[in-house]
Amino acid sequence: MSKAPLQCEIDIQVPFFDVDLMEIVWHGHYIKYFEMARCALLDKIDYGYMNMRDSGYVWPIIELHIRYAKPAHFEQWLTVQAVLKEWENRLKINYVIRDKASGERLSRGFTTQVAVDMQTDEMCYESPAILWQKLGLNKP
Repeated sequence: MSKAPLQCEIDIQVPFFDVDLMEIVWHGHYIKYFEMARCALLDKIDYGYMNMRDSGYVWPIIELHIRYAKPAHFEQWLTVQAVLKEWENRLKINYVIRDKASGERLSRGFTTQVAVDMQTDEMCYESPAILWQKLGLNKP
């Protein structure tokens, strides 16, 4: 039924507008970096946000967690990894942000999303069949 976890990595160079006076990335921008990696991950299975909408579902984030270990700095190259960990009843994606040069972990976290039927505006207690199809799996 399951296969190797779906994952994706992207590289980002920290832009000037993401840093404070100390040239350190403001903590809220890590969420944006997670989002960029999540979009790349979902595009990998052809189920990005527009395809989600077109399939009749929206997937709001209902939970977000970030653990900061070390700060990222202006012009630093980062590698952001997104790994799909759960999909049966919700989308849970784990993230790790590392310094691209050294591989040192700077932060980690996760997001949780649930499917909401756009017709009824009701939360789905199981992920819809379209997600399973996009993942190349048969829904039990």
